[in-house]
Amino acid sequence: MKLTILASAVLALLLFTPLAATAQDAMVRGEVKKIDAAGGKITMTSGPIKNLDMDDDNMTMVFHVQDPAMLKQVKPGDKVQFHAEKASAGFTITKLEKSK
Repeated sequence: MKLTILASAVLALLLFTPLAATAQDAMVRGEVKKIDAAGGKITMTSGPIKNLDMDDDNMTMVFHVQDPAMLKQVKPGDKVQFHAEKASAGFTITKLEKSK
């Protein structure tokens, strides 16, 4: 009985660990260059953004933000990690956090 529970726990870890790694890999490192709070936009430099098929280093792009409150958490010069997606409004930041 204990062996079955242990085997189930190991199987669950093996199945879900790649999902957690994939979510972490989707975060991109960048630096805030400019904030347009009125327009709900942020300008950042970043490395490749794999989930958007962008492979260039040192890109500077303007992104919309999904939630304008994100812009209050950062200022120009801050190092950040973010996740961006293609949306109807253009490239949109869906998650933004300061790097530690």
